[in-house]
Amino acid sequence: MVYKFEQLSRMEVEEMLGITLKETRVYREIKEEGREEGREEGRQQEAANLVIRLLTKRFGEVSLEMRSHISSLALAVLEDLSEALLDFTSIADVQAWLEGR
Repeated sequence: MVYKFEQLSRMEVEEMLGITLKETRVYREIKEEGREEGREEGRQQEAANLVIRLLTKRFGEVSLEMRSHISSLALAVLEDLSEALLDFTSIADVQAWLEGR
């Protein structure tokens, strides 16, 4: 119902309906979804940083382009990359793996 009042502020909708949106189940569910998305994003960024550190330790400086590509990968793909990097013998192997994704 709240979505029917897109032009109104939260306070205006609350006043019109005589409720406090923060106390509704919908609000709590949306807030929890936001928290979960934030946690997932944090895990993804931590995994990307770890992979970049491992690659840097093994092969030296990693290009900004490759860092950016790695940082944009989904968590599941980063997990695959973290395992695959154990078999890489050069940064070219990393590039080939990334291009295959």
